[in-house]
Amino acid sequence: MPELPEVETVRRGLQPVLEGATITSVTLARPALRYPFPERFSERLAGRRVLSLGRRSKYLLWEIEGDEMLLAHLGMSGSFRIEAPGRVMGGSVPGAFALARSRDTRHDHVRFELQGGVAVIYNDPRRFGFMDLQPRAEMERHPRLVGLGVEPTSNLFSAATLAALAERRTPLKAALLDQGIVTGLGNIYVCEALWRSELDPRRPASVLADVRVAERLASAIRTVIAEAIEAGGSTLRDHMRTDGTLGYFQHHFAVYDREGEPCQRFGCGGMVTRIRQAGRSTFFCPSCQR
Repeated sequence: MPELPEVETVRRGLQPVLEGATITSVTLARPALRYPFPERFSERLAGRRVLSLGRRSKYLLWEIEGDEMLLAHLGMSGSFRIEAPGRVMGGSVPGAFALARSRDTRHDHVRFELQGGVAVIYNDPRRFGFMDLQPRAEMERHPRLVGLGVEPTSNLFSAATLAALAERRTPLKAALLDQGIVTGLGNIYVCEALWRSELDPRRPASVLADVRVAERLASAIRTVIAEAIEAGGSTLRDHMRTDGTLGYFQHHFAVYDREGEPCQRFGCGGMVTRIRQAGRSTFFCPSCQR
């Protein structure tokens, strides 16, 4: 699944095109993605202006003129493509990249035509993404959003946020993946943040009762998320930015997907190890993460 940096990258790529634009028409290639589209989906959006484009956790939130908001999730393989008449918008980013997401038009499932001729297309080969419409006043109570914790990019996020996890009787990594305390953190960036803060993912979450440990980890989380967003999101598997280019934070991963490689921490001398925790791969260095 795309993690917070990937979704934020998509939001920033779409923002200049969507915000303030009027949707002239919406074409659906099928009646459902992961779930059926809301009733009269196209009709409810046609002729409406996009007032703002936000993000909550890993969900994109389109504020639509009138009384509704559109919630979109990319699923495992979803991406948005921006097209203008006769060309694909956007430039290129130098570097070696992972596999791009699909440009096969057979997987174009939603087409938003905007006033002026620009189109925003949602492409999703696996169809695990979804879209929903809900009144603005009720969006905070949407089943996908209710109960989500503090954003790691928010000013509200701090060591005190993490200290709330100290009561959990779970390993540190599992506690960090609990979206009810800190939302948007996923497997990749939790592994990276724990390496930066020199914390063993197997340690009990109670270690966060130590203020110094919580502050160290909070700082690492903020840094790794900020760097990933700045780099354009990880290129793991097939994430693609809206301009068609790929980010390159993957090349800065210190431990994720580096099993058997030397630890990158200066003077460590350890090797990156992979273990399974709650059915997911955890990458860390046993020598310097304690």
